[in-house]
Amino acid sequence: MAKHLKRTTLARNKKQLPILEKVTITDIAAEGKAIAKVDNLVIFIPFVAPGDVVDIQLTKKKHNYAEGKAIHFYEYSSLREAPFCEHFGVCGGCQWQHIRYEEQIKYKQKQVTDNLTRIGKVDLGEILPIKGSVKTVAYRNKLEFAFCDKKWLTDEQIKSEQAFDRNHALGFHISGMFDKVLDIHKCWLQDDISNRIRLSIKDFCISHEGYTFYNARSQEGYMRNLMIRISSTGEVMVVVVFKDEDEALRTALLTHIAEQFPEITSLLYVINGKCNDTITDLEVFTFKGKDYIIEEMEGLKFKVGPKSFYQTNSTQAYELYKVARNFAMLTGNELVYDLYTGTGTIANFVSHQTKQVIGIEYVPEAIEDAKNNSSLNNITNTLFFAGDMKDILTQDFINQYGRPDVVITDPPRVGMHKDVVDTILFAQPKRIVYVSCNPATQARDINLLSVKYEVCKVQPVDMFPHTQHVENVVLMKLKEE
Repeated sequence: MAKHLKRTTLARNKKQLPILEKVTITDIAAEGKAIAKVDNLVIFIPFVAPGDVVDIQLTKKKHNYAEGKAIHFYEYSSLREAPFCEHFGVCGGCQWQHIRYEEQIKYKQKQVTDNLTRIGKVDLGEILPIKGSVKTVAYRNKLEFAFCDKKWLTDEQIKSEQAFDRNHALGFHISGMFDKVLDIHKCWLQDDISNRIRLSIKDFCISHEGYTFYNARSQEGYMRNLMIRISSTGEVMVVVVFKDEDEALRTALLTHIAEQFPEITSLLYVINGKCNDTITDLEVFTFKGKDYIIEEMEGLKFKVGPKSFYQTNSTQAYELYKVARNFAMLTGNELVYDLYTGTGTIANFVSHQTKQVIGIEYVPEAIEDAKNNSSLNNITNTLFFAGDMKDILTQDFINQYGRPDVVITDPPRVGMHKDVVDTILFAQPKRIVYVSCNPATQARDINLLSVKYEVCKVQPVDMFPHTQHVENVVLMKLKEE
């Protein structure tokens, strides 16, 4: 390794760590960083692209891998394009902006195939080309921002002699830092009304007394969080989270928001004096408009409240659900189990082509949303249950409600509990449609299911352009005995 090394001192940990010179970046890792190899040492580096030739400053070194950052470029990859966001490289939300979108989805397809092959250890059947996102900017229907009284400054700002407001940030948490927030000027992930609302709120709070920004360490400060949701039907929800109740301050700010942005159809607020930012256990108050917005898909309407889960890319959610429905091969006579049903979006989406859909979800509020969405669309053949999946979905449950012909499962990133897998194997549905946001845990579960099932089709769907995340749908069929 000697030809690659020179020594430098890192002020952060006072240890001598090497610089690797003229290293070619070769690949992209599943977690979004790029990969280089030097004398069998695997190095993970953010914000570079395969084909870049760089000097790498190591920041962490273990026995079999290292982490580093590019400090000098000799050659730039042909896969690159200019990032469009001023916050790229600091925000951390869109790590792949510097890579052309058509190349991003190639790596996502490879990520899916590699995980299913290496971890699943099964024949993958037909692997369909990834469905790229039609919209690569302004594709998110929900963003959450944090107020902070200690603004994160970039290296350029720190080195600059210009004076900066260090006390007022409204933006995104720096990755891995609960108490550091990067002030966001323009975010490209949501329609621009989101930027205008956020900046207007920040300016009002700075220019009026009493609106102190939150400090996560001392847990002081009046302004805490902001959520903005924009539906595919054009409705806008704004949720302002205050640390304490102060009717005069609260009313003045919310009145300002309502007057400045008549487009807002749901203006809500929360008082959160807890140590954490979650609002799932808190009351949400309506200041103006409705307490929900409406999403629409194939003529179906879905109520989305401030606590509701709904796929954050509405356009691609429709593509994802169409894949799941097509894979299910429904004729109208099937009993379908929709596991991890959330607010019942998939269950209601496929209901017209089934005999009955039974949805199961851990969060009771989500199940209430699912029931309401069935009622809203005059759907009468759905049945929903709230509880821990491994406790609800048992052999007794199947004996009582019927053996499913098709199971559609869309678990969280950790995948399915082994007890759930075992119950599916007991139920022996003809087909399993497995929707996943984590191909690695999906592959693990598929390996467990492979004792009775074979993979027939694989369809990746890109829900989050400029990130490493990818959704994947797998169709499994019961093996013939």
